Amino acid sequence: MNHQKVRLAPGLYFVATPIGTARDITLRALDVLASADVIAAEDTRSLRHLMDIHGVPLEGRPLLSYHDHSGQGARTRLLAALEQGQSVAYASEAGMPLIADPGYDLSRDASAAGHLVTAAPGASAVLTALTLAGLPTDAFFFAGFLPNATAARKARLEVLREVPGTLVFYESPKRVAASLSDMVQVLGGDRPAALCRELTKKFEEIRRGTLASLTEELTDGKVRGEIVLVVDRAGSVVVKDSDIEQDLRAALVDHSVRDAADMVSGIHGIPRRKAYQMALNLTRE
Repeated sequence: MNHQKVRLAPGLYFVATPIGTARDITLRALDVLASADVIAAEDTRSLRHLMDIHGVPLEGRPLLSYHDHSGQGARTRLLAALEQGQSVAYASEAGMPLIADPGYDLSRDASAAGHLVTAAPGASAVLTALTLAGLPTDAFFFAGFLPNATAARKARLEVLREVPGTLVFYESPKRVAASLSDMVQVLGGDRPAALCRELTKKFEEIRRGTLASLTEELTDGKVRGEIVLVVDRAGSVVVKDSDIEQDLRAALVDHSVRDAADMVSGIHGIPRRKAYQMALNLTRE
């Protein structure tokens, strides 16, 4: 037996569940599931199966369904349990609740009512994919699922194109080829990327390459399972001093040194002080 029954303070406990391998659950998560007065889950059958695997008995405690389509009624029932001084554990089907999974409204309302809101953290497909993708992790942006429609998907990618960090997406195997194709068009085919599939499961696979090469790979066959796409940030553009000087000369024909420096620094994304000094030097020639 890996779990312990402990005395939980009244409050809402978000519980991370494995994204694949059942043994990736934490001991604290098992303790919370074994000890909470009320348990709620995005999928009650999968959580009950996980509890059975680890020998955590339900012992007559309520196991309630709560997901994006539950409506206000289910949330009201959980909030009522908190008002009565009970401990409530909530688990999404896989990974951390709220991360492209239900739980936000429940968290917001519980916090607003003054209840304890805490978490038993654990597995996350986002962090696992970042660890395995072989791309920079110093800064990243999790974009969740892209829109289904092509036009909306491209519009969303346009917004994300210049984000100064690695991009992370969840994607359906049915749409991944179309999404990669749109990424090639909007983000550029030469961007390094990784397709992470079935993380922590028996058939885990990491495909690394460029957006163009990954797209080409998928034209020959379908992929299955849960997918995370990780895409490198846009490369920095090197601006030559000769190009800056050329634009400054053109701007100085009709503008003051200050205005010309403002214009050119904005165009090339360089420090205004550098542009101003170069413009000043050009007027002294």
